[in-house]
Amino acid sequence: MDEQEPQIWELSATQLASEIRTGALSPTDIVDAYFNRIEAENDSLNAYITVTEDSAREAAREAEAALDADEEIGPLHGVPIALKDLQAMKKGVRHTFGSRLFAEFEAPRTSVMVDRLEAAGAIVLGKTNTPELGHKGLTRNELVGATASPVDRSCNAGGSSGGSAAAVGGRLAALATGSDAGGSIRIPAACCGIFGMKPSFGLVPIDSRPNAFSTKRHHTALGPLTRTVEDAALMLDVVAGPHPADPGCVPVAIDFRGAVDRPIDDVSIAYSPELDVFEVDSAVLAVVEDALPNFEAVGATVEEVTIDHGCSLAELTEAVGATFNTAMLGAAEVMRESTGVDLTAHPEEVSESLLKMIEAGREYETRDVELSGIVRTQLFDAVQSVLSSHEILVTPTIARSGFGLHEDLGPMEWDAVLTWPFNVTGHPAASVPVGQTDEGRPVGLQVVGRRYADDTVLAASAAIEAQLGQEN
Repeated sequence: MDEQEPQIWELSATQLASEIRTGALSPTDIVDAYFNRIEAENDSLNAYITVTEDSAREAAREAEAALDADEEIGPLHGVPIALKDLQAMKKGVRHTFGSRLFAEFEAPRTSVMVDRLEAAGAIVLGKTNTPELGHKGLTRNELVGATASPVDRSCNAGGSSGGSAAAVGGRLAALATGSDAGGSIRIPAACCGIFGMKPSFGLVPIDSRPNAFSTKRHHTALGPLTRTVEDAALMLDVVAGPHPADPGCVPVAIDFRGAVDRPIDDVSIAYSPELDVFEVDSAVLAVVEDALPNFEAVGATVEEVTIDHGCSLAELTEAVGATFNTAMLGAAEVMRESTGVDLTAHPEEVSESLLKMIEAGREYETRDVELSGIVRTQLFDAVQSVLSSHEILVTPTIARSGFGLHEDLGPMEWDAVLTWPFNVTGHPAASVPVGQTDEGRPVGLQVVGRRYADDTVLAASAAIEAQLGQEN
């Protein structure tokens, strides 16, 4: 008996793009299929804050007309995408920052990342849920509530790009945007059983306004959430590259798609089960360590290493807290200056955990922030030392096998995630799904590379994805 044809929404973004080019599928049929899927599943997942059905259907008709006219098309022509409701602005579309206070705010401009995606032919389906101002690693806010993992709907999707991860994992979008200041792409990727990547700083432009020099800018990156590594490479090829609106962009050219098929038989991989400071659940470690021989099966070498940063978790989190909390205070002040909305003047409308971060930010002095740079330097040097002798460092992405849907872990879940050290250091890092615990909860492997060696991160991620035979 012939295998049943897959549903449109089961195809990867790369497959959709190919089917559109050959005429096997039309953009209008694809968009129809996705909105049917959104109607069926979004109520239980709560992935989207805003669905832009009318404009998406119009874009699909225009994409189809371009094909009929034999016009030149972009690499994402007709592919449906979801935008995180934080940095990814689309002019005239509701843009809430995950906040009740901005429930009716409309984006005054289109961000560079979104402009590049649409220029490549992507069709925006809507804006996805995020904790208020993206301030924590779980997705829940006072505006629309919590977002569930499509793998286990009693669990949170992770954050702060949880809506985007749930949309991709739940097949409510083919691709999605994310932003990552402490793990906000990689945490939800792990929680939702998909791939997510934080590129090296400056590869994907961040055109923040009115403050392009935000403190938070120095540990934030924009990147993809996708079902496959190949899809992420396709998206990065579109969005990466310098832009004059970003003073922190770096003119480094990387062949992202070419990296996916690159052998890793000469790659040396360091493995750190807990970065010598975290406590990782044994169920998570078991899945991760079962996956590691897949690297060796394709010729890479794997060696367990020590990360000699010389700091306790308390010392690290205190130092990083100075940076993160003052950055959140700064973000609140910039929003007050630019929009006239003072978050702290409306405590009944704002997430308690966000208010705590803002208040904590007021308690730090300039001296504290400067001294935190010493600890940051120690951590950077320790990671650089490992990556001087190995091309890749791998760890679990998160220390636990999921979080409860309505769980509250505090302003920043420092001890529950192994992601934020690489925001501190600036190294590219991805989370690739490598299996599930006995409870059926997904486990992510964090793959870290040398700065601006994002292609090697993709190559290693693609290799283990292929070995495990998972298209997630």
